[in-house]
This record gives sequence, structure tokens and C-alpha cells, in this order.
Amino acid sequence: MRRLVSELYVRENCHPFKASVLVWVQLPMWIVVSLALRNLSTGTAYSEAGLSVQEQLTTGGVLWFPDLTALDSTWILPISVGVINLLIVEIFALQKTGMSRFQIYITHFVRGLSVLMIPIAATVPSSLVLYWLCSSVMGLSQNLLLRSPGFRRLCRIPLTKSDSDTPYKDLLAAFYTKFLSRK
Repeated sequence: MRRLVSELYVRENCHPFKASVLVWVQLPMWIVVSLALRNLSTGTAYSEAGLSVQEQLTTGGVLWFPDLTALDSTWILPISVGVINLLIVEIFALQKTGMSRFQIYITHFVRGLSVLMIPIAATVPSSLVLYWLCSSVMGLSQNLLLRSPGFRRLCRIPLTKSDSDTPYKDLLAAFYTKFLSRK
């Protein structure tokens, strides 16, 4: 069985480690950038350059958050982070049918983390929350873009049996069925 699985990995070029490489690179990078932004925003970066960056962050915001070193008192950024992350989880969950018990537990856990991010994001500087929001928006954009059959053809990403010709309509229909239809 091991030999057959190994041959399958080689033949299809689909070793499971390849699917997790992005997480092993992206997660530490996200943590390091988050810590660096927090340190720069709170003034714990003990250098002249760090103090200069902190001064720039105090005047570098826009709209309702002009001071990126302060908390977002309106909670718009923290709620946006939570909602976007929850949207990503729901898009993933809506495309899956017949999930295993473990997958269901993981989906609920990640939903909980998405909601938990709201109060956490409300207690950190706006620069950090803005970074998290931009990161989440990029993740959502990638998820939606990679569903597009035209984009997949353009990038020469092979279609699979589970891919749809109308992925966005299918997502909307699944969303409507799950959340809006009266049962």
C-alpha cells in the first residue's frame, strides 16, 4: 500500500507536504510581521529608526483611524477582520459536501477563531489590524479568483472533477440555501 501511495505521489506530483508548505512559510511570516508592527506602533522598537517609524505611524492613517498607533475606537477594522475571515471559512465550508467529523470540528474551530479575532483586534494598534485586514482581503480575493474558470485557464491550472463552470452562482445558491431559505 505504501508503495502504491508513493507511486501515486510521484505520478500525480501531489505530495501532501506540498499543500502544507504555504502554511509553514506564511504563518511564521504573518506572526513576525505582526510582532514587528506591534513593536513599531507601541514604541518598543529601541532604535532611532524605530522611533521615526512610530512618529510616521501616528500621522499615517486615513479616514476614521488617522493614528495607526491608537486603537480603533469605532471597531470598524476589528469587525471587518472577523467578518472577512468568517467569509473565507464559509466559502470553504459551502463548497464541501460530506465533510468528515474531524473536518466539521476544524471548521467550527476556525469559525470560533474568526469571531475571537474581533475582540483581539480591538485591543491592538490600528496598524496591526489594518495589516490583518489587508491580509484577509487578499486571502478572500485569492479564494474567489482561483474559483474562476477563466482565470484557471489563463494560468493553466487544470480543472478537476469537482470544479464548476459557474462557481460564483453555485456559492450564492449554497449560501442562500444554508442561511436564507426557510426550511
